Amino acid sequence: MLICDRPDLASSYANANLAHKRRASAKTPPRAPGKAEFSASDIVALFGPWEAARGIVLGVSGGPDSVALMLLAAEWARGRAAPPPLYVATVDHGLRKDSRGEAEMVARWAAGLALPHATLVWDGVKPKSRIQERAREARYDLLFEYAAKIGADHVMTAHHADDQAETILFRLLRGTGVSGLSGMARSSERNGLILARPLLDHAKADLAALCESKAQPFFDDPSNKDPVYAKTRMRRLGGLLAEEGLGRAALLRLGRRAASADAALAGRACAVRAGLAAQREPGGFQADISALADEPEEILLRFLADELKLISGGKPRLAGLEALTLRFGQALRAGIPCTATLGGAALRLQSNRILVIVREGARRGQETRSLRDEVRRDVRLT
Repeated sequence: MLICDRPDLASSYANANLAHKRRASAKTPPRAPGKAEFSASDIVALFGPWEAARGIVLGVSGGPDSVALMLLAAEWARGRAAPPPLYVATVDHGLRKDSRGEAEMVARWAAGLALPHATLVWDGVKPKSRIQERAREARYDLLFEYAAKIGADHVMTAHHADDQAETILFRLLRGTGVSGLSGMARSSERNGLILARPLLDHAKADLAALCESKAQPFFDDPSNKDPVYAKTRMRRLGGLLAEEGLGRAALLRLGRRAASADAALAGRACAVRAGLAAQREPGGFQADISALADEPEEILLRFLADELKLISGGKPRLAGLEALTLRFGQALRAGIPCTATLGGAALRLQSNRILVIVREGARRGQETRSLRDEVRRDVRLT
């Protein structure tokens, strides 16, 4: 929900006591030194890939990374003849008593850069569990809803190299696949819009140093030090692993190598899919997949994942996909039938290696009904 988009909203709370409190809370504790200089060419390289955007919403919470993003984006726009419109948005989750005041202060900082600002509030009853995960999803939902409302086609966040390393470590500990080890993408599609992360190559210390070099205050989120949250525990673990050689640089190197392998595998899976004489329509797929019999298991897995996503609109869990791929791969090579359900779709591989996939619940004639009848007798893979 849009609460306010007036850049002068902070003037109403500029009494001495509250202003002093905000300045005090915005002070930066001692931290590792970072690189404060970003040259004009550095800034163009950061934002150049999104120069053709219709509009960019900058997600700015008030922390050093997001405030640095705002400073850099504003400087980039000033140096362009026709930059895309920039908007600043702060999500007030309502989880801390200071959150509203911090959003108001971000509005004041944005006004100093001649950027419009909006505060977006997470309404409703807050969850009792997985609070950070759900707050993060709420933040994305609000930012993308706001972007769509004002006609912007990009949302830009300040995820940095430290975030990327923590993401890779978190996924590594949970046994993710190659795609997960790639970390966060620099640019990805979400709800028909683009999520952009231009700062993934820069450490948080660099971004804090930039703010400090410009005498720009920022806030430190106290939840970053709360051990109840997974990200805090991950940072502590990261410090221990760094002593053994698995620090940020090593994790980022792992991410780059995984991304390279992921791109190669995705390219091969795409080529195989393109080579099939498939019948595709909303809610259904049919093709002779004999060509997949000699492909590695990973290619079959990606093929199935892509087709299931097109049919049901969701991405099945990796464990379910792996179990499905193992069964269907064995059946495909042996030339025997196999049926299963996964991710809201029903699949049947016939002995002639023709694969039929339909969305569960779709009414698509006798073929679909008989497939669903067979599936009901099969073990569900969910």
